[in-house]
Amino acid sequence: MKDKTIDYVLRTTWLAVNKMYNEEAAKFGSTMATGFALLSIDPEKGTPSTSLGPKMGMEATSLSRTLKTMEEKGLIERRPNPEDGRGVLIFLTDFGREKRDYSRDRVLTFNEAIRENISDEQLNGFYEVAELINNMISNKKIYNQKETINK
Repeated sequence: MKDKTIDYVLRTTWLAVNKMYNEEAAKFGSTMATGFALLSIDPEKGTPSTSLGPKMGMEATSLSRTLKTMEEKGLIERRPNPEDGRGVLIFLTDFGREKRDYSRDRVLTFNEAIRENISDEQLNGFYEVAELINNMISNKKIYNQKETINK
C-alpha cells in the first residue's frame, strides 16, 4: 500500500468499512446511516435535530431523508424543544433503543477485532495521523484559500 496516495488509502479503507457496516445492517433491514444516527442521538435527553448533521458529518438533505425513514420505521419520534419553540428534539423509541443497542454492539465488535489484531503502538500512530490530517484540513493548511480563489 505504500505506493498508494494517502487519500486513496483513506477512501478505500472507509469504503470497505462502510460496506461491512451496511452488510451487517441489511441483515436487520437497516443501513449504516441509520445505525450511526441511532448512536448519535442521546438516549435519555434526545438530541436537537440541528445538531445531528454536524455531529454525524451529514448534509441536511441526507439527514432529513434518514430521519424521515427512521420515523416511518418507528425508531425515533420528534418532539418540540421546550427550550426553543422553533426547534425539534429527536428521541429514540423503545424499538429505536433496541436497534441502537444492536448498532453499538456491531461497532464494539469491530473495535475489539481491530484491537486484537493491531498493536497499541500502531493504533496510537493511526489516531495521531488521523488527528493531524483533520487539523490540517480544518485549519486550511493544505490548500491556500486565496490562491484557489485567484486562479
